[in-house]
Amino acid sequence: MTVARQLAERILTPTFKDLPAEAVTWAKIGILDTVGVTIAGASEPCTAITAATPGIADTDGPALLFGFSRRTSVLDAVLVNGIASHALDYDDVNNQIGGHPSVPLVPAMFALADMEDTSGEDAIAAYVLGFETETQIGLGVHYHHYAKGWHPTATLGIFGTVAVGARLLKLNEDQTTQALALAVSLASGVKANFGTMTKPLHIGHSLRNGVMAVLMARDGFTANEAAFEHAQGFFEVFNGAGAYDASKIFDDWGTPWNVTHPGPSLKAYPCCGSTHGAIDCALALHHDYAPNLADIAKIDILTDPKRLPHTDNPHPISGLGAKFSIQYVVARALIDGAVRLGDFEGAAYDDRDARDLMAKISACVHPEMDDPDMDTYAAEVKIILNDGRELSHRSGDDVLRGPNRPMEKVALFAKFADCTQRQLSAEATRPLYEMLLQLETLPRLCSVTDFLAAIEPSCTKAA
Repeated sequence: MTVARQLAERILTPTFKDLPAEAVTWAKIGILDTVGVTIAGASEPCTAITAATPGIADTDGPALLFGFSRRTSVLDAVLVNGIASHALDYDDVNNQIGGHPSVPLVPAMFALADMEDTSGEDAIAAYVLGFETETQIGLGVHYHHYAKGWHPTATLGIFGTVAVGARLLKLNEDQTTQALALAVSLASGVKANFGTMTKPLHIGHSLRNGVMAVLMARDGFTANEAAFEHAQGFFEVFNGAGAYDASKIFDDWGTPWNVTHPGPSLKAYPCCGSTHGAIDCALALHHDYAPNLADIAKIDILTDPKRLPHTDNPHPISGLGAKFSIQYVVARALIDGAVRLGDFEGAAYDDRDARDLMAKISACVHPEMDDPDMDTYAAEVKIILNDGRELSHRSGDDVLRGPNRPMEKVALFAKFADCTQRQLSAEATRPLYEMLLQLETLPRLCSVTDFLAAIEPSCTKAA
């Protein structure tokens, strides 16, 4: 059997009743978190520019644009909502995919449910299988795929999108196989564009392509079933000979489901996940010592070398760029004792106190983390004071908030409320939060978008 057909068989077979309770729980948490960050990202410039571009989202359709209180075509909705979901880089992460697992899934799930009725149970099952698909493919191509410069949230996430679409639109095995093969030719996104509006565009573009592949395959559009393993197919072109192992894709499929181990890891801070270990350290130092900034001579950030290529950015030139500056976020944490959404808005990134402190910060590889087989978000921050004293803190390995270190319920709601307050009233936030936490009880998933459509104010340029 081809890789695409083996994937199709595994995508379509399980039912909601086959899923353990833990998988359902973490699927709902991943979906809830993604809805929150999507609503927050709807007002970002990259989302507004896309929504206002002639030919995009300028026709009526069934699918809701989050934050715009209007509906458009399914393909345009997933493009715009996909950009919004990743605009703030506040969405969850997962090392198996090497990126963000939920944003390739959730916008497709809601847009397709707006087009054709689906239940909360069916949506959760689609999410779990989409999560499994993209992360298992990640196990077969990483670490080379990521290091080469591909943006896996898009290049691998597209196959998670196809899995969601295939389940919700009830494709058969042949149609799903064709959709996956077609998606091979539609996968794209390079890390050179991190820190710009193009990074979230990768997600919207990938979602649009993945949903398009499903819709076209359903109607008989064809592709080469062997597009993954072909001599000029996905593995050889994206990775190259000897730099992948397709067998790993099918090892331990669903045992356990990847949504439960390692699961979606939620972000406590609205910036690149690779900086979070260092932020934890800086916050601990702020809390324990509250060092006077004038007394600091030097700050060293030490971390896994895989965290540095896209975060060692001592001179960010925009709010988006600051999300990928480990120097900026550590400075902000030491100054304010927090890292918030507002720290990446307007000219906050150019704050004089932050710039002065950033000039004293260097980032380098931790000697105990320089192991090619290690993949950690942990970090250590050392502050050297003018009098020669050294203050240091090392984070734990479980930096992000996933199954191994769950985000407390109070913090989960606080993040959701902080994100949604840009669009929703406080009175609307709690009912939406509760609805998403009880997703499996909804006979119609579109109850969520109906709720949003009735209460969301329009974003800038929404008309």
